[in-house]
Amino acid sequence: MLSESGVHKLSTWLQDEAMHRLYEKFVLRYFLRHHPEYLPKAAYINWDVDNADHSPYLPAMKSDITLQNGQRTLIIDTKYYRRTMQRNPMYNYWTFNSSHLYQIYAYVKNWDKGGTGKVAGILLYAKTDEEITPDAEMVIGGNQISLKTLDLNQEWVGITSQLEHLCEWLGKVKTLKSEKE
Repeated sequence: MLSESGVHKLSTWLQDEAMHRLYEKFVLRYFLRHHPEYLPKAAYINWDVDNADHSPYLPAMKSDITLQNGQRTLIIDTKYYRRTMQRNPMYNYWTFNSSHLYQIYAYVKNWDKGGTGKVAGILLYAKTDEEITPDAEMVIGGNQISLKTLDLNQEWVGITSQLEHLCEWLGKVKTLKSEKE
């Protein structure tokens, strides 16, 4: 299938799951190449459980990308879906995808066992043709949670600028405790 500019779209050749994995690997490889100082990796996240009796039955949590800068950690979960937002049919309004938000929140809170606020999470969506795309930053339960959209249909300089902004953001993470002092 040709796009309006006459260029083939990769997504017409690959299934959604393959595109998701390709997007995930692209973002991880970007940080491996351009920011090895942040120790980029896909990391397993241990559940913050008091009773180890149930731990063999808990599902594995594995981040797509984890970046670390000193005591600060940024967990990035990449999302490649045709729909980035969800519509509430009962009230006819758009919301962030709840399962995605719950997922990044679980990753962040289980990594930040001490409740330091030094762990942040980003849901990084690939831009679609949707009119409304996720772009928000908020503090939930003491941790920074962001939803961002990466536009892959632009010049390389624009893509790298958006990815670099995530690194800048990592350097700017503040804990709520230090802000109160």
